[in-house]
Amino acid sequence: MSDYIHDRQALGISVGQVELQSVTFDSLTLESGRVLEPVTIAYEMYGELDADRTNAILILHALSGDSHAAGYYTGETKPGWWETMIGPGKGFDTDRYCVICSNVIGGCKGSSGPSSINPATGKEYGVGFPFITVGDMVRAQKMLVDHLGIPKLLAVAGGSMGGMQAMEWAVEYPEMVASVVSIASAPRHSPMQIAFNEVGREAIMGDPNWNGGDYYQGDAPDAGLAVARMIGHITYLSDEAMQEKFGRRMREHKPTDQGGQESFEVESYLRYQGEVFTRRFDANTYLYITKALDYYDLSAGRGVLVEVFRELPPDMRFLIIAFSSDWLYPPYQSKEIVHALKGNGLDCTYLEMSSSHGHDAFLLENKDLTRVVWHFLETTGRRREAHHA
Repeated sequence: MSDYIHDRQALGISVGQVELQSVTFDSLTLESGRVLEPVTIAYEMYGELDADRTNAILILHALSGDSHAAGYYTGETKPGWWETMIGPGKGFDTDRYCVICSNVIGGCKGSSGPSSINPATGKEYGVGFPFITVGDMVRAQKMLVDHLGIPKLLAVAGGSMGGMQAMEWAVEYPEMVASVVSIASAPRHSPMQIAFNEVGREAIMGDPNWNGGDYYQGDAPDAGLAVARMIGHITYLSDEAMQEKFGRRMREHKPTDQGGQESFEVESYLRYQGEVFTRRFDANTYLYITKALDYYDLSAGRGVLVEVFRELPPDMRFLIIAFSSDWLYPPYQSKEIVHALKGNGLDCTYLEMSSSHGHDAFLLENKDLTRVVWHFLETTGRRREAHHA
C-alpha cells in the first residue's frame, strides 16, 4: 500500500456530510408469492461513479444496521456504522470507488418495512407486512442497482447478515458481481444462533405494549426490544472482551438499582445499550429480520453447498474473513463456504484474524482488515481494467 494511502488512513479522513436518498418502485414480488406495492429503498452513496459505471461497491448491512454506513448527517456527531472502513484511503476507498449502502426491505430506516404505511389501510403495516427473506432483500437491492445504471458491481461486501446477502448476490446474480467480501458470516444459522434470536423475539412479543404488533399509535414495546438487544449484544462480544472492558467492576449505588445494591458495570452497559437501541429501531422490524436470518440457507433448493457455486463465473473472486474469538459466527461456518468455493476451483482467499473482540470485530478499527480489503479490491480492479484493455 502506498505512503499516500497510509497517510490517509492515519488521518482518519471521512466522506464528510452525507444525505439519505430513496427511490420508490411500483412493486416487488417476494419469494412467498406476495407482491409488495409500492416498495421504497433508502440508500446512501459515497464517492463517484467512473465513466463506465463499473467502480461501484455495494455494502450490505447487518441486523441492526441501515443505509447510513459512513459520514455524518447535518448537525449530528455520530458517524455511519462502518466509518472505520469507508472513506478516502480506507478499506473501501472512496477516492477510487463509488460505495453504495441501502437499508434492507423490512427495515425501519427509510425502506419499506412493518412501520411503513400500508396504502390499503392508511395505517402502519405492523405484522400485516409480508414475510421477507434474505433473497427478497437482495432482489430489492438489484432493483436499486439497475435504477442507478450500474451494469456490474466491482464488489458486494458485508459482515454478519451482510455477508449472507453478499453470497446470495453472487449466486443469484453472478453476471452482476466481480467479487465478494464476506466477513464474520455463515451459509446458514446454527441451532444456537436461531435460539438466541427466538429468545429476543419472545422478549418483544411478551411485552404488553407489543399488542399483537399494532403499537404504533401508543406505547411501543420498548422493554421487550431492549431485552432483545441486550441478549444480542452479549453474543457480539467475547469472554475476553467482557473481562477487559468490565471485569467485575461496580458502579456507584443508584436508587433505581434493583434491591438497592451496587450495579455491575456490565449490567449498566447492557441496560444502556438496550435503551439506546429502542430510540432507533422498530420492534416488528427486529422480528421480521431475525426470522429472515433464521430461515436463510444458501444451499436451500440448490443442492449441497459445493453444487451451489458450480455455475459461477471462473473469474469471480472471493475474500472470506472470520475472527478467532467470534462465537456467534465462529470460523468453521466461514470455512464451510471456503471449502465449497475451492472445491469448484474458484479464486478464494480466506483469512482468520486473531481478535479478542468477538463478532463485533468487523465493526472496529482494524488496520489489518483495512489493508486486506484495500489490496483485494485493488487487485480486482486491476484485473477488470486488464480485461477491458
